Amino acid sequence: MSGTMYFGGVEGGATHSNLVICDRNGEVLGQAKGPGTNHWALGVEKCAQRIISMLHAAKENAGIPVDVPLDSLGLTLSGCEQESSNAELAARVLEKDSYSTRAIYVASDTAGSLFTGAPNGGMVLIAGTGSNALLRTPDGKQHGCGGWGYLLGDEGGAYWIAHRAVKYVFDDVDGLRASPHPTNRVWEVIREHFNADSRADLLPHSYKHFDKSHFAGLTAKLSALAVQGDALCMHLFSEAGAALAAHIAALCSRSALPSVRVVCVGSVWNSWNTLKSGVLQQLAERRVKTELELVRLRVSSAMGACWLAAKHVNYDLPRDDSAFCEVFYTYRPSELVNGENGKINGKCIENGIQGCGCEDWCNWS
Repeated sequence: MSGTMYFGGVEGGATHSNLVICDRNGEVLGQAKGPGTNHWALGVEKCAQRIISMLHAAKENAGIPVDVPLDSLGLTLSGCEQESSNAELAARVLEKDSYSTRAIYVASDTAGSLFTGAPNGGMVLIAGTGSNALLRTPDGKQHGCGGWGYLLGDEGGAYWIAHRAVKYVFDDVDGLRASPHPTNRVWEVIREHFNADSRADLLPHSYKHFDKSHFAGLTAKLSALAVQGDALCMHLFSEAGAALAAHIAALCSRSALPSVRVVCVGSVWNSWNTLKSGVLQQLAERRVKTELELVRLRVSSAMGACWLAAKHVNYDLPRDDSAFCEVFYTYRPSELVNGENGKINGKCIENGIQGCGCEDWCNWS
């Protein structure tokens, strides 16, 4: 291939999406943002239209005429786990805009993140509105964990945390299950977020007018409370950390590698300081012996989608690893596991609280 080339990539979550267009040197020429692009939630027709709208906006941003097709477009979207529906989505995009691109590659959102931060093999753990994890070995074998949506999974994701917070309050008031810590501050935040006066006022938000993204938005406010030292919120994020680490432990059991890079994607990871205790506790309880390099992406995982798009048409798109991600924590099992039953320093450590109450996760083995 020679001359001008354009590659596009979409990072698509349940709540928001990003699209970038790169040239043959991997330089970003244009970009656009848009709403969520999970076709299970929207339907294939609406999802395709949102992708095309973003593509047109990115072409305009790049100064590329809308009738000039990209050489290849990579769609790495939440919910794109099934080959048949992926093929249907690709076909629908081309039907709706024949000038969009010459080729389309569709994969799950985990693939875009993984190939942005660890193109030679590693793990991606997404914790945004939902959660999902994928391990890819250097020889190309892939193993997944989670990604089953809010009804069947999404442990450790923002919706899961928000729902768990609401349940702690409901169950405590009902006397069904006592909360491990006072619920008053959490209830205040829930009432404010949903503009509710009573628990009954949350029912429309949970059923008739349910909006998963809005529900999940409560988690940012719970995170702020955790930073302020609210015991129940600290407990919630420790549980979330343990749930996310359970994904890591499950995938590490599929790999014989002594060390693995884990690309941590999604807004929940902004709360690392409150997740950390649960993460370490779970890794110790599950006796994870793999050294883990946790990294954050410096760029949108749409860059990984671009890379996959180029690979789809047999072009090696240049990339700069140091510009794409940064290490924020390194887990070394020999330094952390100390004491009976894999307890860290012989005890459970939820931000200094003795007995974190995260037994549902900490006792997994």
